[in-house]
Order: sequence, then structure tokens, then C-alpha cells
Amino acid sequence: MTELSLTTNDGPIPAARNGVFAAGSDAPEKTEVTIGFIPLTDCASVVMASVLGFDRKYGITITPRRETSWANVRDKLVDGGLDFAHVLYGLVYGAHLGIGSNQKSMAVLMTLNQNGQGLTLSRKLSAKGAVDLASLSSLVHKEPREYTFAHTFPTGNHAMWLYYWLASGGVNPITDVDCTVLSPTQMVTNMRAGNIDGFSAGEPWNQIAVSEGVGITASASQAVWPDHPEKVLGATAEFIKRHPNTARAVVSAVLEAARWIDASKENRLKTAEVLSAKPYINTRPDIISGRLLGDYQSGTGRNWNDHHHISFFNDGSVSFPYLSDGMWFLTQYKRWGLVNEHPDYLGTAQQINQIEIYRQAASDLAIQTPAQASRSTTLLDGKVWDGSDPRSYADSFSIRAPARVAAIAN
Repeated sequence: MTELSLTTNDGPIPAARNGVFAAGSDAPEKTEVTIGFIPLTDCASVVMASVLGFDRKYGITITPRRETSWANVRDKLVDGGLDFAHVLYGLVYGAHLGIGSNQKSMAVLMTLNQNGQGLTLSRKLSAKGAVDLASLSSLVHKEPREYTFAHTFPTGNHAMWLYYWLASGGVNPITDVDCTVLSPTQMVTNMRAGNIDGFSAGEPWNQIAVSEGVGITASASQAVWPDHPEKVLGATAEFIKRHPNTARAVVSAVLEAARWIDASKENRLKTAEVLSAKPYINTRPDIISGRLLGDYQSGTGRNWNDHHHISFFNDGSVSFPYLSDGMWFLTQYKRWGLVNEHPDYLGTAQQINQIEIYRQAASDLAIQTPAQASRSTTLLDGKVWDGSDPRSYADSFSIRAPARVAAIAN
């Protein structure tokens, strides 16, 4: 792959450098690694780590591999067809618990980004006045029919954002509407065909729906949870155990890429240009760049600059694999009947999130890490999540899966 002629704050990035972990006990156990990704804006740090040559700085070569669906990513990770993946936070936790697939011990090495997903409604719904959560809820209850909404994976982030968003407006996503799974790349096509009324997916597919006159942006995911965790760098626990130095080297390279992307508007625009190419997202750069910079157009005449737009680094605060972030997904699995009993919330997160590897990589890059592995946030419905009492939090929601659904889940 041809490298871009780009610079960091420290000057040009050389085509090759002596690896930081090039010899001795720190040498990567595997020097050529494949990282799967789905064509979404938030694969940026993985792609740019390879394009800009940050990987070779750490004695490895990253090959980004475009995949067709999240199920495909999961299967290849589990079967060893991929070493690492740009992957849904919730997918990793679901696979670790064996929800919908054979159980496999999994690992989250770092958070790749916060924010930057969307909730899109069809033009047919907006023509009936459904342009946001309140008006959608009113329409669903006033004109009951079979409304169909799509998300990208049963245990994935987009399912959880969709469910939480609908429930916050008084719509039960299990009993009041139908929800289905589609690949992100199939969302706009199915909306155009009239197969779905709305979808929850990553960018640029929400922007594409607006640009093509197929849908309108009813909400960004950051309105559900400001600065929410999104994609992660995932792997199997077995791979990390066998290749800890490789894992640290990959985290270091991706961290440097994330820091580079967030360093300037110019770098974000160059990132959009790279991602727009055929091997990655295959669309126009401006389709990606607007929302990458926080500039949103709803498709209904509303324009705004979102202060919680997609972020890849933010002085390292994005990247830390907080235990409370992973535990939140477990609370929603209990809420929506994906697990029948309360899981071991903290124990599961401690097994999956590789905080020590992350701290080592961050320390080598002089990136500060938080002393505590939890953080507090207030979500759309006013509920505060801080990870301190996940059982009570999971049981506190009035809108949830009916008992009969929960009983069937396992």
C-alpha cells in the first residue's frame, strides 16, 4: 500500500523505523497481523495506523481486511481467521457469554472511538410527522401497525442504542415494533425498498440516507449517551495470551493513529479522504467528512454542530477500556432478555477488558490513564450509570422485555 505524505506534530512519519519493541523479550510474537473492519467511519484509527506507518514503528505490519457483516467478523475472530478486529463492544461481550453462538473467551484491548452513530427514520415516517423520538412515539401509538426497525447485530451497540432510544420515548422495542438485523451497508437499500421504517447504524450510512433523500436523522447516538463507548479493538483471549507483545504493539500503533486523527481538522479531512477510497468505505469524501467534523444535517432543515461528535483520542480519555463501559452492555442484556439471570457483571468485565496491556502501551506513549476503571454518565432518560450497582440498575427499567421473552432467551 502506498503511504500518504502526511506529518505528525513531530514532523514527517518515516516509511520505516526501527521497531520500539524490535528485540529481546518485548519483540512481537507475530509481526504480521490482520485486523478485520466493517466499512464505517469509526474504523479510522485502524486504517490510519496502517496507512501512516505507525504499525512499523512498533515492529509489526497491520493488514486491514474489509468484512461484510458483524457476524462474519465474530466468526473469523473466533475461528482464527482474523487476529484482531474493529468490532462492536457488545459483540465481544455477547460472544464471551455465548449469546447466539458458541462461547469463546474474548478480549477488549482499547476503545476505538466514542459517539458518532445515528438513528435514521424513513421519509415515509417523516412525511407523517415523525422526525424525532417524541413524534415517532406519538405516531406508533396513534397509528399502530407493523413498524420495522433495523440494527446491525443482536448483542451489538446499535441494537442497544435503538432499544434505549425507543424505550426512553415510551416505545417497547420488543413488543411495540419489530426489530431486525441488517449489515450497515444494506440499511439504505432496504429503507429505499420500503422494507424498514428506521435503522440504527454507524456513519456514514445515516448521512448517506439523508444525502440520497431516503431517510432523515432523528437522533445521533450521543444523544442517548454523551461520549458513549462505541467500537473496540477486539481479539480472543487465547490470541492475547499467546501474543501479549503483539497485542501491546497493535494498541500502541492504533493509539498513535487515534491521536493523529484528533490532532487537527486537517488530519480529520485527510482521514475522510483515505476512508472514502474503494478498499475502505467507497464513497465521496464529503459524505464522511461532515459528521466526522461534527456538522450534522437532519434532512428536515435542521442543521447543528454536535459537541459530542465522533472522537478517537481526546487526550487518551476515549481509548481507556473502562470496566463500567463493558458492564453497561451486560445490564442491557438482562433488561432485554438476552440473558435470563444476572451475569457476574464485574467479573466478566475484568476477564474481557485488558486494562494492564492498555496501561503499558499508554505509558510508553506518555498517555495518562485514569486511576479508576469506572466512569459516571447520565443517559437520555435521566438515569445515572456509574457501574457501582449493576443489578439494581438493570432491574430499574419499567420498559423491558416481557418475562416470557426473557425466559426464551436462553
